[in-house]
Amino acid sequence: MLGNFSYHNPTKLYFGEDALNYLKDELQNYGPKVLLNYGSGSVKRNGIYDRVVAILREAGKTVVENPGVMSNPTLEKLNEGVKTARENDIDLILALGGGSVCDYSKAVAASVFCEGDYWDLYWLKQQNPPRGQRLLPVGCILTMAGTGSEMNAGTVITDAGHTLKMGHVFDDRLMPKFSILNPRFTMTVPENQMKAGIYDIMNHIMEQYFSDFDDNTSDYLSEGLMRSLIVSSRIAVKNPQDYEARSNIMWTATWALNTLIGLGKHQDWMVHMIGHSVGAWTHAPHGYTLAAVSMAYYRRAMKEGLPKFVRFAVNVWGVSGEGLSDVQIAEKGLEALKAWMQEIGLPLTIGELGATADMIDGITETTVVYPAGYLNLTKEDVKDILKESL
Repeated sequence: MLGNFSYHNPTKLYFGEDALNYLKDELQNYGPKVLLNYGSGSVKRNGIYDRVVAILREAGKTVVENPGVMSNPTLEKLNEGVKTARENDIDLILALGGGSVCDYSKAVAASVFCEGDYWDLYWLKQQNPPRGQRLLPVGCILTMAGTGSEMNAGTVITDAGHTLKMGHVFDDRLMPKFSILNPRFTMTVPENQMKAGIYDIMNHIMEQYFSDFDDNTSDYLSEGLMRSLIVSSRIAVKNPQDYEARSNIMWTATWALNTLIGLGKHQDWMVHMIGHSVGAWTHAPHGYTLAAVSMAYYRRAMKEGLPKFVRFAVNVWGVSGEGLSDVQIAEKGLEALKAWMQEIGLPLTIGELGATADMIDGITETTVVYPAGYLNLTKEDVKDILKESL
C-alpha cells in the first residue's frame, strides 16, 4: 500500500434480528427530545414505526415527528427539518428508513446550529462545520440496504429549484453515533428499491477499487465484497425473503462505504457525480442512475486502467485469461458485469429512466466534475458518456 491515511469510525452497530432491542440502551445516552425522521409512511404500514415509537415512549422521550423525507431529499425539506429541530430544542435525531433518511438526518444535524447559509457552506463550497459548532447526534434504524449511510458521514441533498443534486461527506463528527441493522426490515421495501440498493453497493465498491496500480490490501477486501454481493443478489432476486442473502447484502452495503476499503486509494466517484445529475433531472432511484451510466463510463476507464480491469475480470468474475490478450480479458469482465446487471433487472440506459436527448446539455451542466481514478473528464467527456448511455 502506497497511500497515507488515518482511520477512525465512531459508529456503533447493532446487527441481526434482535438489533432493535438495543435501542432502549442507546437512548439513555441522550436528552429527552427526539426528532424522528421517516419517509412516506411505509414504516407505519409494516409496523416498524409502532415498535420504534413504543421504545421511545417507554424510555420517556418526547417524540417530534418529521415524516415525508423523500428518496432524493430536497433543500426545501432540509430547511423544514432544521426549523423543526431548532423550534423544539432537539437532543437526538433518529432516522427511521433507508439511506436517504439517514443522509437527510445527518444534513439536519450539521445545519441546525450553523450561523450562515448551510447549503452554500456545506454543499456548494464543500466546507465542514467549524470545530466549535454544536452538532446534533444522529442514530439510524435502517430499513433498506444500499447507501452505507448508517456508518459514514455522507449526505446528498437536491436543490430542486436549480436541478442540482449535491453530495457532501462531512468529517467523522457527523457519523451516526449508533445504527441498528435488522435484515428483516429490508424485506419490507419494494423489489425495485432492493435492486437499486444492490447496484448502489456494487458501484460504491467499484469506485474505490478502480484507482491506482499498487498492491493494496483494500483491493483484496473489495474483491471479496463484490463476490459476496453477486452471489447474494442472485439469491435475493429469486427469493426476496431469503434471510441469509438479505443479511449478507445489508452487511456488504455497510462495509462498501464505511471508508475502510477506500484507505490508501485515490478513488473515483465520477459515476456517482453523473448519476446524481441524471437523478436530479429524472427523479429516478439513485442506484438505477448509477447503473444506467456505468457501462459507458467504465469502457473509457478500462483503457487507462487496464491492469485493474484485468484483475476485476479474473478475481471477481472468474474470467479465464487463457489465450486472450489483456484487453480481451478486461472486456469479458465488463461483459460479465453487464450480464449480471441484466440478470437482476437493472436499467442499462438513462433513456429507460426518462432522460431524453434534449436533457443532455442540462444534465452535463449540473454534473460536478472531480479528478478521477484513471480519468480526468471534461464536460465534453461527460456529454459523450451521457449520449452513449441514452
